[in-house]
This record gives sequence, C-alpha cells and structure tokens, in this order.
Amino acid sequence: MTFSLVVRDGGRFGIAVSSSSPAVAARVAHLRPGVGAAASQNVTDPTLGPDLLDELAEHGDPERALEAVTGHPRNEKSIQYRQLTVLGRTGPGFAFSGEWTLGTYATATMDGAVAAGNMLSGTHVPGVMLDAFAAAAGELEERLVVAMRAALDAGGEEGPVHSAGLAVVADAGWRVTDLRVDWAEDPVDRLAELVDVWLPQRDDYVRRGLDPESAPSYGVPGDL
Repeated sequence: MTFSLVVRDGGRFGIAVSSSSPAVAARVAHLRPGVGAAASQNVTDPTLGPDLLDELAEHGDPERALEAVTGHPRNEKSIQYRQLTVLGRTGPGFAFSGEWTLGTYATATMDGAVAAGNMLSGTHVPGVMLDAFAAAAGELEERLVVAMRAALDAGGEEGPVHSAGLAVVADAGWRVTDLRVDWAEDPVDRLAELVDVWLPQRDDYVRRGLDPESAPSYGVPGDL
C-alpha cells in the first residue's frame, strides 16, 4: 500500500513516500544527518528505520546494516512481512522485501538512490521513480515531487493514494524540510503545493536555528 524513494544529493538525504493509508510519512520515513536514510514499509514496523540508521552510523555500510536488521533474532517472526530500504553516504541503496510483502511489489536501486513499493500497479513503478528523479532539475524537494508524480502517472498503487510526505536532512542537525499530507484525495498535488510554499523560506529558518543574530529579521511568516 506504499511506494517510496530514498535519495542522496551531495551531503543531503531525502525521502518521499505516498500511500493509500493515512499519515504514511510518520511511520515510514527515517533520516539522520551525516549518516543516511531508510524507509520501513509494508505492515510497517517504525522501529526498523532507526535500527537501520544505528547500524549505518556504526560502520557506514548500508548492505551490512540491512543484513543485520533483517537477520536479527528479535525480528525473526515478523521480518517476512516487511519491506525496507536503506542508503548511506556513498554507493547505491539496498532493499529488502519479505516473502509476505503485499500484492505486487518491487524495488530498484542505483548509485545514490533506492525505490520500493508494494500493492503496486506493476513492478515497473520503482524504476520509473529513479528515472524521473535522475532526469529532474531543481531543488532536491522539487525533484522528489517529480518522481512521486511520475510514479502516479505510471500507475502507482493498485488503488488511490491518500497520504504523502517528504523530508530532507542536510548538515543543520535536523530535518530542514519535513512536509506531510496525512489525508487527501490528491495528496501528491497537495504536497507539491506545500513544497512551493516552503522552499522560499527553508534556508531562513535554518539560519535562524543555527545563528539567530545573523538571521533575517522577524519578517518570515510564523516568526519561528
């Protein structure tokens, strides 16, 4: 019931995800500045994302991190229900789909990115996301939206999606972008609208957090 894309862009990591379930990004998207990013989906266990990032922080090898989490004794009874992706500071992403992953499922990887989905209209959808992201221009957030729209245009899930989210970490120590549409008839379009609102203000909010004295005056909407 979910399709997602995890990417690296220089020192930044980003995740975009959409699903027929509500509030999908709250459960699926996991990022850690300077370490990597991971998605935990399909009968989701949100603890597996931080577990992957803990492993990645220890040794920097995403393939090894995936093997450690999927092979851990505490996950033995449930891991075949899960679909996981993980991406580190260098190299390609890696993916795991348990044998009880729902419906039509697939993954695709390339250097700096990994995509996965379940209950898909076809196994081509993850590859479409990677191709669209690679061909897109603009800010990382905008390219992630392009990839999600391409997935929908390629058939997306078997049924309609109702939630979507997008998050990016850089070197600030927190998610410099963290946008969610938790329930809507057209969540990817609503997410794109949020990106358009957020991007002109994103860097000002980062500057405020890092160095308030040098940040723009309190003219930014919200004064956060």
